[in-house]
Amino acid sequence: MTSKRIGLLVVLMAGVALSTARAGSLGVGDPAPKLDVKSFVKGDAVKEFEPGKIYVVEFWATWCGPCKTTIPHLSELQKKHPDITFIGVSVFEQSQDGVKPFVDEMGDKMAYRVAMDSVPKDAAGNDGAMAKSWMQAASQDGIPAAFIINKEGKIAWIGHPGSMDEPLEKIASGSWDLKTAAEEFRKATENQKKLMKLQVKFGEAMRSNDPKQMVDAVDEIIAVMPALEANFRQISGKKLTALIKLDEQDKALEYAQKLSKSDLGKSAEGLNELAWTIVDPDAGLKPNAKLVQFAVESARRADEMAASKDAGIADTLAKAYFDSGDTAKAVEVQERAVRLAKGSPYEQQIDQLKERLEKYKKAAEKK
Repeated sequence: MTSKRIGLLVVLMAGVALSTARAGSLGVGDPAPKLDVKSFVKGDAVKEFEPGKIYVVEFWATWCGPCKTTIPHLSELQKKHPDITFIGVSVFEQSQDGVKPFVDEMGDKMAYRVAMDSVPKDAAGNDGAMAKSWMQAASQDGIPAAFIINKEGKIAWIGHPGSMDEPLEKIASGSWDLKTAAEEFRKATENQKKLMKLQVKFGEAMRSNDPKQMVDAVDEIIAVMPALEANFRQISGKKLTALIKLDEQDKALEYAQKLSKSDLGKSAEGLNELAWTIVDPDAGLKPNAKLVQFAVESARRADEMAASKDAGIADTLAKAYFDSGDTAKAVEVQERAVRLAKGSPYEQQIDQLKERLEKYKKAAEKK
């Protein structure tokens, strides 16, 4: 059992942001667009980027929780690099009336220049000049987002301000490899656009319940971004389930073994997820004996890692034993699962655990 067996995937990824902004042409290595802001609400106004100076242009909004979290970090970086000009530009606001009061309330916690985007009268916040010429042009629809402008007036880096420390240090010291950074950003942007298309295909596969479509969609996603295979619940687990539904049992076993040798197999939770996917009674799967035995071995390893003290893992192991035909072991381990569930997060599911225990006992009695 897993405590997080939730419904179908509705948003692809984990930790990977898919931009929905219009495909732009602005990237690392390009000349920085002009600063087109309505006004500066804190600090001296900056009208243009001066040659020989480094700038950080960071985009945020008063309603953005993650933006508020990064404000102190930006203030620390500004203090650490007094020769670099930091400018926080408020974008995507429903109303700009709250920007200055917010900045005033922040006081010294927001220790850098702050400006508001130039938004036409009666237009939406995403129609601002900076939102279009910077964010949308660089296919950045998520905030906070930061741009570092080097001494030549070119964009040297684009990303989350929380990851800005190292590139900022190198740009400031003159050791930043702009050519390499530009190529990496170009490749990342291309992959992002590919993933946007694959997200649609993945959603179609989910809605169709066609396991062949699911296998193809996952394979294409992993081909573009191999790191996503580590996301078992939303990516690789879907492929494993689909292979079993297609009755491609050997391929399913080979894939499960591959996953168990990855980082997934290094944790009790990962091994439990892997085993439960195979023996989940609600999944409607018919795994063969080899796959069930693999589930037994994976759940047993997970149980050992958890020192036999996790109710959910015990439930998975008991179900794997039951499916393998070892009803005596299934009863023994399920009784432990019920005991462990009391006073734990699994207590809400204790009736379900008890139902399975009774099922295993009846099967054992028949033997």
